Amino acid sequence: MHNYKNSSNGLTLVELMIVIALISIISAVAIPSYISHIEEVKINKTIEKIRVMELVINAHAFANDGVFPTDLAEVSLNGARDLWGNPFGYLNIAQARGNGGNRKDRNLVPINSDYDLYSNGPDGRSVGPLTAQPSRDDIVRANNGRFVGVAEDY
Repeated sequence: MHNYKNSSNGLTLVELMIVIALISIISAVAIPSYISHIEEVKINKTIEKIRVMELVINAHAFANDGVFPTDLAEVSLNGARDLWGNPFGYLNIAQARGNGGNRKDRNLVPINSDYDLYSNGPDGRSVGPLTAQPSRDDIVRANNGRFVGVAEDY
């Protein structure tokens, strides 16, 4: 017959350390994957927001003989923010002076001929050329709306 009085009902220190190690390993794999998924969702939702804003801007131009709004306030979008809390950028190219404010590709050619509409992305920073480090994570509208996505992918 076995004597149960000498056996312990709790976990030993080694067993507890093994459980903690397993939880740490699982967390090390799962948390970065989850964070990456959340960022991907934010990017996709920002792309959707830009597409909806594009519809509003284009409807305004259709109703006004092809004239795009001067700013986002003109179409009641002045408070629109991306998923990182930053306001969207907009530039009516026809009313801009020169090409200084236009978004540009790697060859420094403007990416749109009608208007620029973009999010500054996760870092909240942006400059005109898409190849510059602060602009690579921006969500941009390019080719007059034929592309909306991450600047680095354009």
